[in-house]
Amino acid sequence: MKRRTLGLAQEKTSKIEDKTSSVSEIISAVFRHYIVRRLVFFLFVIWLAATVIFIIPRLSGQDPVKEKLLLEAQRGGALQTGLDEMAKTYQKRFGLDRPMYIQYGNFLLDLVRFDLGTSIAYYPRSVASIVYDSILWTIGLVGTVTILAFSLGTLAGAFLGWPRRPGWVQYLFMPLLTLSAIPQYLLGLILIFIFAFHLEWLPLFGAYKPGTVPNLSLDFVFMVLRHAILPACAILLAAVGFWAIGMRGMMINTQGEDFMIQADAKGLKGARIFLRYAIRNALLPQVTGVAISLGTIITGAILVERVFLYPGLGDILFQAIRLSDFFLIRGIVMTIVFSIAIATLILDLIYPLIDPRIRTKT
Repeated sequence: MKRRTLGLAQEKTSKIEDKTSSVSEIISAVFRHYIVRRLVFFLFVIWLAATVIFIIPRLSGQDPVKEKLLLEAQRGGALQTGLDEMAKTYQKRFGLDRPMYIQYGNFLLDLVRFDLGTSIAYYPRSVASIVYDSILWTIGLVGTVTILAFSLGTLAGAFLGWPRRPGWVQYLFMPLLTLSAIPQYLLGLILIFIFAFHLEWLPLFGAYKPGTVPNLSLDFVFMVLRHAILPACAILLAAVGFWAIGMRGMMINTQGEDFMIQADAKGLKGARIFLRYAIRNALLPQVTGVAISLGTIITGAILVERVFLYPGLGDILFQAIRLSDFFLIRGIVMTIVFSIAIATLILDLIYPLIDPRIRTKT
């Protein structure tokens, strides 16, 4: 009798294990399919963006080669009478004399090889070298400020949305809401007027004094930090308000969730509920936002960099558009698109690990 009972128990256990293993296999298969879908979508986004970027600059009707030669002629760098011959030489050099479909095919092949080509306006410099020199300034400024703004704004928003907050915290709401509605470039102009023109405490423009050769000395580092204060504050003030308002809304939404009611019914301390339950669940949408923000830091300060004449990628993009440099425009924009697509792809792959509910829906 005991042997029979033991045998039945073992049989039931084996059936349960088989069912568990089959469910695990199904989940892993679905998750693999989810990853493949995301990778295919990533490649499709890159191709679509590349196609749009190839077409749009050509709709302007401007010839970047003639724009460059006319500018040089006005500066005395070329003779007006020889512009047509020089234009043909430049067009052949950049492949602009070929049919459009061949230019498009060569463009896609260059992208696969990570070759962004040569800039027309800054010839003979390569687009990659220009992007590299500029993107370091942008990442150093906007990347650092984005992480700092996310941390401060999320913390402030968590307290604003917590019903047991200290009384003085509620007075932060209106200033943060106001700052979140002001464009970054407008905040930059206000800061320039107050601290650069009126008080003359901080430099007006640039990343360092004109004529200074960049180096790794402490004097140069402090000079760079001093020049970065105003543009950093312009971005930080607006971004802190944005993150705080978003986190406040998510904290308010979590108050009515079942897990919050259950935690309160268990008699857990307010600090534990705040940290372990409220913030932990309200952070999920914020993580999505910060991942995309880190991907878009290149574009986030285009106007701010232009206002402060900061030598970042935004200022270079403005110059490329002004000079109709197709190669530099598409190189910068493809860098932006690729960074956003990579950030989104990483987020899509990590998010099911952060939120198990997503894993079951994939």
